[in-house]
Amino acid sequence: MNKEFDVIIEQDSEEFFVATVPALKGCHTQARSLDELMQRVKEAVALYLEVEGTTAESLEFVGVQRIRVA
Repeated sequence: MNKEFDVIIEQDSEEFFVATVPALKGCHTQARSLDELMQRVKEAVALYLEVEGTTAESLEFVGVQRIRVA
C-alpha cells in the first residue's frame, strides 16, 4: 500500500538541502542536490515507518508563510 507524505524542503547556510516530514516527528534528512535529497527522504520515511510503525499524525498541508520578527 502506497502512502503519501508532505515534505518541507529548505536550504541551510552551507547550501545543503534539508527535508522534513511534518507528519513523522523527527523524520528529516539532508543532501547536496534535490535529486539526492528526494532519494534520502524516501529512505528516511521507509526506515521511520519500519521502526515506529505506520501510524503517522494526520496533517493536511495548507501552505507556507514567511514572517519577520523584530
